[in-house]
This record gives sequence, structure tokens and C-alpha cells, in this order.
Amino acid sequence: MMIQSIEELDIEGKKLLIRVDFDIPPPVRGKITDDTKLKTALPTIRYAIENSAKVILASHMGNAGGKLNRRFTLEPIGTWLSEKLGCAIYFPENSVGNAVKKIAVDMQPGEVMLLENLDFHKGEGQNASEYAKKLSEIADIYVNEAFSLSCQERASLIPVLDYFNEVCVGLQFKKELVNLDKIKSPEKPFVMVIGGAQVSRKIELMDYFLEEVDSYIIGGIPANTFLNIIGKDTGESKIDKSSFYKAKKIMSSSMIRDIRFVVPDDVVAMRRGLNNEYSSFIISGSIIPNDSSVVDIGMATQEQFAKRIKEAATVLWNGPLGMYEEADFAKGTKAVAEAIMSSDAFSIVLGDDTGRAFDEAGIEEGK
Repeated sequence: MMIQSIEELDIEGKKLLIRVDFDIPPPVRGKITDDTKLKTALPTIRYAIENSAKVILASHMGNAGGKLNRRFTLEPIGTWLSEKLGCAIYFPENSVGNAVKKIAVDMQPGEVMLLENLDFHKGEGQNASEYAKKLSEIADIYVNEAFSLSCQERASLIPVLDYFNEVCVGLQFKKELVNLDKIKSPEKPFVMVIGGAQVSRKIELMDYFLEEVDSYIIGGIPANTFLNIIGKDTGESKIDKSSFYKAKKIMSSSMIRDIRFVVPDDVVAMRRGLNNEYSSFIISGSIIPNDSSVVDIGMATQEQFAKRIKEAATVLWNGPLGMYEEADFAKGTKAVAEAIMSSDAFSIVLGDDTGRAFDEAGIEEGK
């Protein structure tokens, strides 16, 4: 079944419930520290405004667990949206109820309402139909622009669909679907860059593309885990022992299929001393002292990874290559981002952290 996008519907004058992913780090004293996800939703919101729809935005943030928690209010996001869109934003103190219904009825085409955090209601996290029905009562059309959340069981994502005659996806969601369709039969050579922290999930992703991939490029905690398995000393570096069996299996399957399995030749390691101060240094051969941990890939590995990426026709990247949150340890992640953007490969960047790292590297999305 083809999934229709917002561009395929007549939305003029209609009330649109747009489910966005605004699950960002809680603002600090009302200031947003990471607006990557917010920017992703802007094209769909602007399209709806320009086409005279009544725009109702819905999202959760954090883990309020069904309780009102001002730390997770979406009010700062409303301020951010007002500045970016150049218009006033209606912001009720709830996501359902009579006040919300009245605003929805009184809204004029092109106006925007941001509902308060959906997770302030238990029904959202419990995937409850009753709460989903209440959400549906304020809109005519449901628009899913929360691709990154679509595997989650939430009332605003699954049960809510039963209460709308017209449903569609947003512009970014549609783009993600098109990209996923392309990656099903990727142009060769196909290179996967794997990093981040959740080793088990990364191995599942690697296994999914086992019959298509030509090279795995491994960094982050997955690299520590694989290095530990092949007998390298990894010091105090984080590893995932619970994934050893799956990791060994994927390595064996790669050897049988002649898939290149590329792990770091050199790394940046960190040793903490008194007063929690640290010193960092480069280690070749990936043998880490017992009192140190890996925080980034080294220069030689950056060059090696970039060379593999340059040779690729298709690149899928999931997970930063180190502690990219610290500027001193973000060089490897930035080098990979730059290599992908300078290559001619069709590339897909998966995951919130990866997208954030891409954004923080100061590189504009466009491939």
C-alpha cells in the first residue's frame, strides 16, 4: 500500500494534527540547547501554513510518566517556533480538553497551536485508545512527521489512526521512506559506518544488510567490543559483553562473505587523574592501558575510514565515532561527516545522535 504524503491531500481550511518528534534535551532555564529535531519538522509546518491549514502540533518530551512536570514543558519550543515561523503560537496548558477544543475551533487558516507535552497524560505512554480518541477530536487530518518514533507504541502514533478518515505523512517522513526504499538494493560498493553505544542494536542493523554490504567501518563502543573479542586490551573502555555472541557471529558471517571488517588502527584514549581531570593521548595498535578508555578514533583511522567512504557508491552511517559531545573528542566523528559530504555516494544518516553529530560538525544536510 502506498503511503500518501501531505502534498497529496487537500488541506486548505482543514485542522491538521501533526505528530512531530520534539523529544529534545530539556531546555535549560528556558533556553533550547539542541534544536536539530525541531528544524526537521519546519518544512512540513511551513507547507501546512502556506496552504492555509490550521496547524496543531503534538509531541512528547522527556519521560514525564503521565505526570505534570514543568521541567518537560513544551513552552520553550513554542517560543522557538514563533521566532522561526514569524507568527504567534497558541499554547494551551494541556493536550486535550475543552480549552484545546475551543482554540482548535477558533483558529484561522495558517495559524498554529502547539499542544502541551503529550506525556503528561498516562494514556500516551500506555498506548491507550481513550486518550488517542480525545486527541483526534480536535482535528480533521492526521499527519505523521515523527519517523524516528514510528516503532514506538504510543497513543498518538498507533491507536489515533483509528479515529481519522484521512491520514498521511509529512515531507521529511516521506523522504525517509524514499531513502529506505533506495537502500533495499544499494548501489555497490555499499559501506556501513557503525558507531555509538547500543551494540546489540547496531549488530542487528549490520545483520539486516549482511547480504548487501561490502564493508563495515566500526567505531565507538561497537569497535571496543569487537576489539575485545579479537584479544585486544581495551582498558576501561565501555564494551558490551552481553553482545559477544552476536558480535562473533556477525564477524564470522562477514568472513564467509568476504565483507571487509574495518576497526580502528589507532585511537584517542583518556586517562582520568586527581580532581577528575583528564589527559588524552594517541595509541597505535589499539592496545589500551588498564587505566584508560577510548574516546575517539585517531588520525590514521580517520584517513582510513575516509578512504573507504570515498570508494563507496552507497553509505549508511549510524552512530558517532567517539565522545563527540566533547570538542576534544569529536574529530573522528567530524572527519567521517566531512568524508560523507565530500563523496559522490548516496548516503543515509540514521539515529538522533548521528544526526546531531552531523549538525554539530557544521555541515549542511543535502545528500
